[in-house]
Amino acid sequence: MPKMKTNSGAKKRFKVTASGRLKRKKAFASHILTKKSPKRKRNLRTATLVDKADEPRMRKLLSS
Repeated sequence: MPKMKTNSGAKKRFKVTASGRLKRKKAFASHILTKKSPKRKRNLRTATLVDKADEPRMRKLLSS
């Protein structure tokens, strides 16, 4: 049986931190930015961690 492939979309979107958590970008920062406040846009720039509940699902996509 052939090897399982890593999900290409997940590979591009998630990075594993030194402690083993998954790092992700925030949503809603790509377009229609004129109506969003500078504070909101600034907060969307910072990366955040994947929620604990969703982590096993994301790891499954990343495991090759």
